[in-house]
Order: sequence, then C-alpha cells, then structure tokens
Amino acid sequence: MLTMLRLADKGGPIRVVSDQRGAPTTSTQIARAVAALLGGASIGADAVDRLKSASGLYHATAAGETTWHGFATAIFEERARASGGAFAAPPVTAITTAEYPTPAKRPAYSVLSSAKLERTFGVRLGGWREGLVEALSALAGS
Repeated sequence: MLTMLRLADKGGPIRVVSDQRGAPTTSTQIARAVAALLGGASIGADAVDRLKSASGLYHATAAGETTWHGFATAIFEERARASGGAFAAPPVTAITTAEYPTPAKRPAYSVLSSAKLERTFGVRLGGWREGLVEALSALAGS
C-alpha cells in the first residue's frame, strides 16, 4: 500500500500486475486475530490439552481476494474518496507477470484459507477492503 502511495505521489501512470491473486492483510487485522486467540486463554492443564488437540497449521488472512492491480486501484479509489476529491488517482495500467519480471517467481494464486482458524477458534478476519480503509485512515491521522 505504501509503495503504491509513493508511486502516486511521483505522478505518471503506474503499471501493476493483474494476473496474480492474493488477500492483502494488514498487521492490525493479524494483531486482532492473535489478541482474540489469546484473550480468553488460561494456562490450566485443560487449556493445554485443548490447545494440543487444536495444534497444526493455521492461516490468518483477510477475507476475500483481489489482484495486485485491483488492490492498487482500490487504494487510489479509497484515498480519493477519503480526501473528498483532493487526491487525483494516477492511471493504473494492468500488466501480466511476464511484463514485470522479478528475480523471485511469484505464484499466480496465493490466497490462503482462514477457515480452519474460524472453525476451530471462532476467529475471523475482516475483508481486505475493510483493512485497506482502516490502514488509510490511520495513515491520514498520523
């Protein structure tokens, strides 16, 4: 998000990959999920047994999914909305991964499921757009 905002401040068109999907998740969303997990925990033997039976791999990601291009577009749309029109979004051009080579190969689909976290502990992260709105609001207030 910060990279997109810096590029917007420089002006000019921005080229963003549109064939890679993910679920942008803010650190605040993850912190809330961890706090919810730890909130009611006691350290008695029964709690340890409960946690042992629930051991395994859990993902904590925002709900929904988007492409990097969709994310960049949403960042600029939300910033323009929040600024009352004072921010003019730069042109965002969708490109393919092949048009933006990087040393590290990126997966086309990297959306992780948080269903096990919700099913086991009742913890669900909000949508990626909610996280975006909250993060931009926090940046504007700082």
